[in-house]
Amino acid sequence: MKSMSSTLAAIVVLAGGPVLAHGFDTGNLDRSVSPCTDFFHFADGGWVKNNPIPDEYSRWGTFTQLFERNLKILHGILEEAAGDAKAQGEWKKLGDFYASGMDEKAVNAQDVTPLRDEFARIERIDGPDALVDAVARLHREGVGAAFSFDSGQDAKDSTRMIAQAGQGGLGLPDRDYYLKDDEQTRKIRKAYEEHVARMFVLLGDAPKRASSEASQVLRLETKLARASMTRVERRDPYAVYHKMDRKALDALTPHLSWTRYLRAVGRPDVRDTNVAQPDFFKNLDHMLTDTPIDAWKTYLRWHLIQAAAPYLSDRFVQEDFRFSRTLTGTKKILPRWKRVVMATDQALGFALGKIYVKRHFSPESKQRVLAILHNIRAALRDDLKTLEWMSPTTRTRAQAKLDMIVEKIGYPEKWRDYSGLVTDRGPFVLNVMRAAGFEFQRRLNRIGKPVDRTEWEMSPPTVNAYYEPPMNEIVFPAGILQPPFFNPDADEAVNYGAIGMVIGHEITHGFDDQGAKYDGKGNLKNWWTPQDAKNFEKRGKCVADQFAAFTVDDGKVHLNGKLVEGESIADLGGIILAHAAFKRSLKGRPAPGLIDGFTAEQRFFLGYAQVWAMNIRKELLRLMAMVNPHPPAWYRVNGPLSNLESFARAFKCKPGTPMVRPPDARCRIW
Repeated sequence: MKSMSSTLAAIVVLAGGPVLAHGFDTGNLDRSVSPCTDFFHFADGGWVKNNPIPDEYSRWGTFTQLFERNLKILHGILEEAAGDAKAQGEWKKLGDFYASGMDEKAVNAQDVTPLRDEFARIERIDGPDALVDAVARLHREGVGAAFSFDSGQDAKDSTRMIAQAGQGGLGLPDRDYYLKDDEQTRKIRKAYEEHVARMFVLLGDAPKRASSEASQVLRLETKLARASMTRVERRDPYAVYHKMDRKALDALTPHLSWTRYLRAVGRPDVRDTNVAQPDFFKNLDHMLTDTPIDAWKTYLRWHLIQAAAPYLSDRFVQEDFRFSRTLTGTKKILPRWKRVVMATDQALGFALGKIYVKRHFSPESKQRVLAILHNIRAALRDDLKTLEWMSPTTRTRAQAKLDMIVEKIGYPEKWRDYSGLVTDRGPFVLNVMRAAGFEFQRRLNRIGKPVDRTEWEMSPPTVNAYYEPPMNEIVFPAGILQPPFFNPDADEAVNYGAIGMVIGHEITHGFDDQGAKYDGKGNLKNWWTPQDAKNFEKRGKCVADQFAAFTVDDGKVHLNGKLVEGESIADLGGIILAHAAFKRSLKGRPAPGLIDGFTAEQRFFLGYAQVWAMNIRKELLRLMAMVNPHPPAWYRVNGPLSNLESFARAFKCKPGTPMVRPPDARCRIW
């Protein structure tokens, strides 16, 4: 089970590119819209009009523009590595991995042959024990069948890494796709079942048999979905903490032999495991005996081909893409070189990132960002002293937690070691599976060891940032420390509105509806007085209720307020802290004067809004509303700002205008 990092963006993307010296482009504005009516479209409406979504994408925004630019940088690095006949070490691994993916002729000629032995092993399954062995093998190859297994910090002893077992095994993005009964969800289920059948036909099954197999897969996955917790339920860290020793684990699942599974994944010595969803495993245990072995074999065949399809011959790639269009609305598949660069970054991200940082990251940028970060920490420290709803006891503990937050900027101090990963110029799909297996084993090797606090979850070129509650750390990869998020030559008001808000957002995650349940050492521990906890929950509910009123798909679908509560608390807190830090940075001096007709206060909010410039397809919007803890971009702008008197004052917005909530309807936590 992966860590519960809280991130800035809905997707992980990568970096690059120039921007105007003062930090924002007035050509992105739509002056026909009043900033007091719809600030997103005032600040970004020109950009939205002039930047339609390319056919290859389901969304197009500042994040994806940087992704495009950075792909070209990484593409150049990988072409260089692949063409170096004298390459050695990680440089050779990068070149070989990339070259194997770019050899389209060989990939098409090999077709599904590289997976022949894996399918044969699945076919030989003859009972529950062999099924457990097969699931373990697939896990070691990056195929998430039946359930998830990983390492992670012990939530109540953050110095230790323990095993983590959790729900999983679904082919659709979320349990709700199997259980909701509205027309749109039924259409997606039908399209999914047809897609599964087409994949089985590509594997050589007769159409009638393939249709029957697809129905089997859907029935089995629906049972797993019914046993699964919702995304909102999983946001409560107490609800997903159930540490068990081996005796308790075996009693939980008498037919799922953990001795066999742990031996098969190379960790027979594991003693303590956090079982995130015990009820899921109870149901899975029943399914091992209630569901015919042939149905399980069909299910495993499906999950193997689903995981491998993007790296196989064109007929599998195209069928995989055809179904993804149902969920995202993307009209055209990315060019091969982009897909292979992304796969290489996924497999060897820190080896690639080491080169990226050396060539494209300025140490001076790091120091400038640190100065902004320290101002924001100081702003929160000042804020904590004056919060009227927090008692002195909780305030002291909150200040202690803030002081203990670890800062990671740019790139890790210790680079990841890929010496044990084998890559060659043979079948691309086998390189991908070996890389996935290498990462799976690397993570399992952490079980039983002290926590390595130098480790990063995101590679340096990533345009994103995160807060990790059990580590109590904020992490800002090099990829995000550039325009439009940060420009060392830009107006400071814009920088504070952009990267300052990003920093404030991540710091606030330490005190959102999840992060607030962890202490300064990263332990799941209540450090709130009962009354302060009630006060905090009331303020969090205010944010959740505001966002639950927002809709997508022409008003047909409401956002899930509880699902987006944490990210929305972080957006609100982040912009408040960044604004306070900007004023603090002036040290009593007057704010800089007008630029392009805008005051420093106005430029601060424009800097914030510009990083969320985006167009998005309706299919992806529906998907996000169901599964994503991040609200759509325009709500991330208008939602928080409508609560702020400082915003209304900056743009002279009068009471009663859409961007000014009545005082009794405003939310504020920090």
